[in-house]
Amino acid sequence: MSSGILLAVLGAALLHGSWNAIAKAIPARLVSSALIGLVYLAVGAVGCIVFPFPPQEVWPYLLVSAAVQTLYLVLLTAAYAKSEFGRTYPLTRGIAVLGITLISTTFLGEHMTPAQIAGVAVVAIALFALSWSPRGGGGKAGTLMAVAVGITITAYSVIDGIGVRLSGEPFGYASWLFLMQGVSIPLVCFLLARDRREMLRGMRVHAPMGALGGILSLAAYTIVVWAQSLAPLAVVSALRETGVLAAGVIGYFVFREPFSRWRLTATVCAVSGIVAIRLGG
Repeated sequence: MSSGILLAVLGAALLHGSWNAIAKAIPARLVSSALIGLVYLAVGAVGCIVFPFPPQEVWPYLLVSAAVQTLYLVLLTAAYAKSEFGRTYPLTRGIAVLGITLISTTFLGEHMTPAQIAGVAVVAIALFALSWSPRGGGGKAGTLMAVAVGITITAYSVIDGIGVRLSGEPFGYASWLFLMQGVSIPLVCFLLARDRREMLRGMRVHAPMGALGGILSLAAYTIVVWAQSLAPLAVVSALRETGVLAAGVIGYFVFREPFSRWRLTATVCAVSGIVAIRLGG
């Protein structure tokens, strides 16, 4: 993996941790998801005009990924309503790192050096360690929801990894993916809302923050899709999920969640795993 791809994915990780914090900060979970979806719609529509149209064989991947990512965003904001940010975020990402590594090396035939495999394992263990809290931080419901989110992340990451390579045009692929999510996410949120007038009012109130979250989310995943077209999925995933480092800082300063010695140690381990991935490649 080149230094340029490494820095780009680490930047995407920072953006990812930031937009997840915004999603947590907006109190109404459906409002948060719908606002992010509307940003996808606007930017995706422009991208569909600017970038090449994806080839026919890519469309099954785009359609399935859009459906899975819609489910992911709704589940994610629901999980944040049930549990601490600093616990939910690393748990979902740790599950994804392990799932993507297993699938990509077992079924997709991707090759990783022993040092890279060790680095991915260290990152995954560190993420799980960061999710541990002696106070529980959400109970069984929050944990189960976080596990479900991790499974959806694994699914859409693998689907997009295959799809973007088939397309040969990562930005065109990403544009159509965002456009479809921009339609499906607000629609699903509107259908799930118990009080739609209240939801619309919440969207007006939180529009600036939601728009910022959508822009950061869109930028982060566009970088990831591009990186997946050039580097092994497991490596990109492990590097991307280090957004948990930013999440820990945000959780401490914004949500007043504790940052113990245990979390500091796990954070150092995650950084060590990143170094192993870079040197091992």
